[in-house]
Amino acid sequence: MHSHLSTDASLLQRVRWGAALALAALLLWAALAPLRYPTRERTFAFPPGAGVVPAEVRLTLGVRDVLLLHNRDAVPHVFGQVRVLPGHVLRLPFEQAGDYAYACDVAPGHVVTVRVGNHPDPGWGRLGWRLRVLAEAVRTLPIEGPAG
Repeated sequence: MHSHLSTDASLLQRVRWGAALALAALLLWAALAPLRYPTRERTFAFPPGAGVVPAEVRLTLGVRDVLLLHNRDAVPHVFGQVRVLPGHVLRLPFEQAGDYAYACDVAPGHVVTVRVGNHPDPGWGRLGWRLRVLAEAVRTLPIEGPAG
Protein backbone atom coordinates (compact mmCIF):
# COMPACT_ATOMS: atom_id res chain seq x y z
CA MET A 1 0.00 0.00 0.00
CA HIS A 2 2.90 2.34 0.73
CA SER A 3 4.26 2.01 -2.83
CA HIS A 4 0.82 2.88 -4.23
CA LEU A 5 0.91 6.22 -2.34
CA SER A 6 4.42 7.04 -3.57
CA THR A 7 3.36 6.23 -7.16
CA ASP A 8 0.41 8.62 -6.85
CA ALA A 9 2.68 11.33 -5.40
CA SER A 10 5.24 10.97 -8.19
CA LEU A 11 2.49 11.05 -10.83
CA LEU A 12 1.10 14.23 -9.28
CA GLN A 13 4.59 15.73 -9.22
CA ARG A 14 5.12 14.87 -12.92
CA VAL A 15 1.76 16.44 -13.82
CA ARG A 16 2.71 19.61 -11.92
CA TRP A 17 6.10 19.81 -13.65
CA GLY A 18 4.46 19.19 -17.02
CA ALA A 19 1.93 21.97 -16.42
CA ALA A 20 4.70 24.34 -15.27
CA LEU A 21 6.78 23.59 -18.38
CA ALA A 22 3.75 24.06 -20.66
CA LEU A 23 3.00 27.42 -19.01
CA ALA A 24 6.64 28.50 -19.34
CA ALA A 25 6.63 27.52 -23.04
CA LEU A 26 3.41 29.47 -23.62
CA LEU A 27 4.79 32.58 -21.90
CA LEU A 28 8.04 32.32 -23.87
CA TRP A 29 6.09 32.09 -27.13
CA ALA A 30 3.90 35.07 -26.15
CA ALA A 31 6.99 37.14 -25.34
CA LEU A 32 8.96 36.33 -28.51
CA ALA A 33 6.61 35.34 -31.35
CA PRO A 34 5.94 38.00 -34.01
CA LEU A 35 2.62 39.83 -33.88
CA ARG A 36 0.43 38.97 -36.85
CA TYR A 37 -3.15 39.91 -37.62
CA PRO A 38 -5.15 39.33 -40.80
CA THR A 39 -5.76 43.09 -41.05
CA ARG A 40 -4.28 46.21 -39.52
CA GLU A 41 -7.79 47.60 -39.03
CA ARG A 42 -9.73 47.77 -35.80
CA THR A 43 -13.46 48.31 -36.22
CA PHE A 44 -15.25 50.99 -34.25
CA ALA A 45 -18.97 50.54 -34.90
CA PHE A 46 -21.82 52.93 -34.28
CA PRO A 47 -24.55 50.47 -33.23
CA PRO A 48 -28.14 50.65 -34.44
CA GLY A 49 -30.50 52.72 -32.31
CA ALA A 50 -27.83 55.16 -31.09
CA GLY A 51 -26.29 52.65 -28.69
CA VAL A 52 -23.31 53.76 -26.62
CA VAL A 53 -19.78 53.28 -27.97
CA PRO A 54 -16.62 52.81 -25.86
CA ALA A 55 -14.88 55.91 -24.52
CA GLU A 56 -11.44 54.49 -25.35
CA VAL A 57 -9.95 52.56 -28.24
CA ARG A 58 -6.43 51.12 -28.22
CA LEU A 59 -4.35 50.73 -31.36
CA THR A 60 -0.78 49.52 -31.88
CA LEU A 61 1.54 50.77 -34.59
CA GLY A 62 2.37 48.05 -37.10
CA VAL A 63 -0.30 45.70 -35.74
CA ARG A 64 -3.65 47.46 -35.50
CA ASP A 65 -3.04 51.04 -36.58
CA VAL A 66 -6.11 51.83 -38.70
CA LEU A 67 -9.40 52.73 -37.04
CA LEU A 68 -12.31 51.62 -39.20
CA LEU A 69 -15.41 53.69 -38.40
CA HIS A 70 -18.54 51.76 -39.39
CA ASN A 71 -21.93 53.40 -38.98
CA ARG A 72 -24.50 50.60 -38.53
CA ASP A 73 -27.13 53.08 -37.36
CA ALA A 74 -29.88 54.70 -39.48
CA VAL A 75 -28.68 58.25 -38.68
CA PRO A 76 -25.33 60.00 -39.24
CA HIS A 77 -22.81 60.22 -36.39
CA VAL A 78 -19.92 62.56 -35.66
CA PHE A 79 -16.38 61.37 -34.97
CA GLY A 80 -13.96 64.25 -34.61
CA GLN A 81 -14.50 66.52 -37.61
CA VAL A 82 -15.94 63.69 -39.69
CA ARG A 83 -19.61 62.94 -40.21
CA VAL A 84 -20.15 59.22 -40.84
CA LEU A 85 -23.31 58.60 -42.83
CA PRO A 86 -25.54 55.56 -42.23
CA GLY A 87 -24.06 52.39 -43.69
CA HIS A 88 -20.76 54.08 -44.53
CA VAL A 89 -17.27 53.02 -43.50
CA LEU A 90 -14.35 55.40 -43.01
CA ARG A 91 -10.68 54.51 -42.44
CA LEU A 92 -8.52 56.58 -40.08
CA PRO A 93 -4.86 55.47 -40.24
CA PHE A 94 -2.43 56.38 -37.44
CA GLU A 95 1.29 56.76 -38.00
CA GLN A 96 2.46 58.09 -34.61
CA ALA A 97 2.02 56.84 -31.08
CA GLY A 98 0.04 59.07 -28.74
CA ASP A 99 -3.39 59.82 -27.31
CA TYR A 100 -5.92 61.41 -29.65
CA ALA A 101 -9.26 62.81 -28.41
CA TYR A 102 -12.20 62.87 -30.82
CA ALA A 103 -15.63 64.39 -30.28
CA CYS A 104 -18.25 61.67 -30.64
CA ASP A 105 -21.98 62.21 -30.30
CA VAL A 106 -22.74 58.77 -28.78
CA ALA A 107 -19.68 58.24 -26.54
CA PRO A 108 -19.76 58.68 -22.75
CA GLY A 109 -18.86 62.33 -22.18
CA HIS A 110 -19.08 62.81 -25.96
CA VAL A 111 -15.35 62.05 -26.35
CA VAL A 112 -13.50 58.96 -27.60
CA THR A 113 -9.80 58.71 -26.80
CA VAL A 114 -7.77 56.73 -29.32
CA ARG A 115 -4.59 55.50 -27.63
CA VAL A 116 -1.97 54.50 -30.16
CA GLY A 117 0.95 52.57 -28.71
CA ASN A 118 4.31 51.70 -30.22
CA HIS A 119 4.90 48.23 -31.64
CA PRO A 120 5.89 46.12 -28.60
CA ASP A 121 9.47 44.86 -28.59
CA PRO A 122 10.11 41.14 -28.00
CA GLY A 123 10.24 40.21 -24.33
CA TRP A 124 8.29 41.69 -21.45
CA GLY A 125 6.76 44.43 -23.61
CA ARG A 126 5.28 41.97 -26.08
CA LEU A 127 4.11 39.60 -23.32
CA GLY A 128 2.38 42.49 -21.53
CA TRP A 129 0.80 43.63 -24.80
CA ARG A 130 -0.60 40.16 -25.50
CA LEU A 131 -1.96 39.84 -21.95
CA ARG A 132 -3.68 43.26 -22.22
CA VAL A 133 -5.22 42.28 -25.58
CA LEU A 134 -6.45 38.99 -24.09
CA ALA A 135 -7.93 40.77 -21.05
CA GLU A 136 -9.71 43.29 -23.30
CA ALA A 137 -11.09 40.52 -25.51
CA VAL A 138 -12.48 38.68 -22.49
CA ARG A 139 -13.88 41.90 -20.99
CA THR A 140 -15.72 42.81 -24.19
CA LEU A 141 -17.16 39.38 -24.97
CA PRO A 142 -20.88 39.65 -25.67
CA ILE A 143 -22.86 38.01 -22.90
CA GLU A 144 -26.06 36.35 -24.00
CA GLY A 145 -28.46 34.31 -21.95
CA PRO A 146 -29.82 30.99 -23.13
CA ALA A 147 -32.42 31.18 -25.87
CA GLY A 148 -35.81 30.69 -24.32
